[in-house]
Amino acid sequence: MKIALLAFASAGDILGTGEAELELAPRTTLAGLKRLLEQRHPQLGPIWSRLAIAVNGELRPDDATLADGDEVALLPPVSGGSGDLPVLTEDPLDPAEVARRVAHPACGAVVLFSGTVRESHHGRAVERITYSAYRAMADARLREIASRLELGYPGARVAIVHRLGEIPVGAPSVVIAVASPHREAAYGASREALERLKAEVPIWKREHYTDGESSWREEEPLTRKAAPGDEGPRAENVR
Repeated sequence: MKIALLAFASAGDILGTGEAELELAPRTTLAGLKRLLEQRHPQLGPIWSRLAIAVNGELRPDDATLADGDEVALLPPVSGGSGDLPVLTEDPLDPAEVARRVAHPACGAVVLFSGTVRESHHGRAVERITYSAYRAMADARLREIASRLELGYPGARVAIVHRLGEIPVGAPSVVIAVASPHREAAYGASREALERLKAEVPIWKREHYTDGESSWREEEPLTRKAAPGDEGPRAENVR
């Protein structure tokens, strides 16, 4: 069978073309196509986590089966969004700066979420929290979440920044900024960003209490939720 392959931006640079026709074995999956492309273009390997893949204009998971005549598009993160803004940092977070990175004249709504360290948990006084991460995976997953939300909410611009290291009570540990032409999409993308962050990104926190004790807050196994567009216009919240 034959498919049309479209590659945009950096993906097109790696393939050396923005459009090509490929002949594949019947019932090849997207995972099989990815393996084939990576064999031919090893430079794709490091950027797979940043790419969304659409089949006939809809985002699809790796186990989707391709059919003769399908159009497959490799979609790097769109311009705007988090851009060069670090998604993981040891420095104090500036919510206003994160919001400025997504603001755009075409966007009439900007939703800013700032998650701060609370002074108590289950009745125990908290002094500070230490965040640690499997950094390479966490960085890639945060960028992927932001870029896929931008694809799932047309016109949206998304930035997610998480602080690592020791964070005192009252200081922000995560900031999510979403700009969109309309407020409903901005609220929806912001909520989904936080829920996916908590479920999918390998970041852990250790609470330090004023009595000198500390404990890890390991409460939810890592999962990989469907991205917006994988199951229709919007993914359903599962939490």
